[in-house]
Amino acid sequence: MYPIDKVLFAELTRLVPEQVCRRTGCSYDQTDKAYVLSAWRDLYKVFPHRREIECQRGSGPGPHSYFSVFLIHYLLSVPDNDPSGEWISEKDIPGGSTFFRGPHQIPTEIISKRYGNDTDAFGKKCQSLGGNSLPMADAAFSFHITPRTPVAVLYWRGDEDFGPEAKVLFDKELASYLAADAVFALAVDICERITRSFSPT
Repeated sequence: MYPIDKVLFAELTRLVPEQVCRRTGCSYDQTDKAYVLSAWRDLYKVFPHRREIECQRGSGPGPHSYFSVFLIHYLLSVPDNDPSGEWISEKDIPGGSTFFRGPHQIPTEIISKRYGNDTDAFGKKCQSLGGNSLPMADAAFSFHITPRTPVAVLYWRGDEDFGPEAKVLFDKELASYLAADAVFALAVDICERITRSFSPT
């Protein structure tokens, strides 16, 4: 588990809902005192006072602990700016070259272990998650996880010298507002969703 610091929920209670909604593209339920946010084509409800996050609409289980961490940071930090349209790796994020190693290395190997050289199966899974094809690598897809969070997942087939490889890229604007640990939480969720409940048909 990757628990959410209760301080983050406390910070969210002190923000003005109208301003949060304008920045993030979410809405606010006055009755439940909760933010309602579309993410991964599902609908999530964030209850700052109850310190809870629920998946209101979607085919999967409740939000993974890592994804919950990302959602809180997103509501707290995202600016009212459009994405830059420029892709960067985690190493391009300030402090990323030292942070994203060891226990914080993005687990893209679970994607390559799942799919091997089967880029067709990888592509079908990405499309099932709402991905749009990109002309990069041997297969690549972009996702708008939230209204202001575009990411891309690239995939290369292996050969006799190198095994298959996956890589997650982020919009450059994300690095201006999201801390490295929140980026890591998002990346773990991406890798796990792409390998979850795999079916080639």
